[in-house]
Amino acid sequence: MTQQGFIARRREFWDKVEHVVSGGRKETAKNAAWFPEAFRELTQDLNTARAHAFDPSIIERLNNLVLAGNQLLYGQRNWSVRGAARFIGQGFPRAVRAQWKGIAAAHLLFYGLALFIGIACVKFPGLSSSILPPGTAANLERMYDSEADYFLKPRDVSSDADMFGYYIYNNVSIAFRTFAGGIFIGFGSLLFLAINAVFMGVAAAHLINCGFGDTFFSFVIGHSSLELTAIVFSGYAGFVLGYRLFVTKGLSRQASLREAGETALPIVSGSALMLLGAAAIEAFWSSRHELGFTVRYAAGAAGWLLLVCYFVFAGRRRK
Repeated sequence: MTQQGFIARRREFWDKVEHVVSGGRKETAKNAAWFPEAFRELTQDLNTARAHAFDPSIIERLNNLVLAGNQLLYGQRNWSVRGAARFIGQGFPRAVRAQWKGIAAAHLLFYGLALFIGIACVKFPGLSSSILPPGTAANLERMYDSEADYFLKPRDVSSDADMFGYYIYNNVSIAFRTFAGGIFIGFGSLLFLAINAVFMGVAAAHLINCGFGDTFFSFVIGHSSLELTAIVFSGYAGFVLGYRLFVTKGLSRQASLREAGETALPIVSGSALMLLGAAAIEAFWSSRHELGFTVRYAAGAAGWLLLVCYFVFAGRRRK
């Protein structure tokens, strides 16, 4: 197949698709029955152009048409409860499963590093004190000491509602820094993931060595499934966007970013919802130390199990 022959056969079809996607609601309504099949043909044309390594300008034009057609078919023009429910029940878990290899690698980096550092600091207690600033270590001890004034509560936060707002700010700021770090060729996000993993491992080890292990783990297990998973998702999404900013795979930088956004933005949006849920659990449930360790461990384990089931099974199409 020659490039000239391919263009000659398909140019008229591409022009029609471009006319429809840029023609507004009137053209969309007029071609509603024709466009889904045309979109499949257009996708095949893009795959053909890539497979034969045709001119990058052709690939870019087809890629832009595919992105515009995807938005026309599946884009949500206005917010609605039904659209939000569809995203939570189908779109978000499907987006995560579509990127499961990269997301699994990000989880391995995060939890593997946290576990390694944590075990090292438990075995060699002096290591954690050399990593944690003295003020940070003292604040951790006061927060997880049942005899302290600020037991399971941040300083200067008194009510559950105040805690909810504090945790939203704290969780979102961590996730945003992790996501935004991707601007450094994607690896800034991985660096922020690693920093958070090291802090988590060192903090857990320090509290274990101080005798506050049960207090710490029974507190974090309730909301950690949502919070930590969302942070890892944010890091992966930031990596994808930053990486495609510099590795364009033959596309223009704008087209490459747009394509990466199709992958990253659903994951970031879902992560924001997860962080909101984590803040609510952390404020109104995790601090309920009067419930006892067993109840909170069981609830936290159930939360992890439900989260895994959600991403494995939710949104699958029935055969």
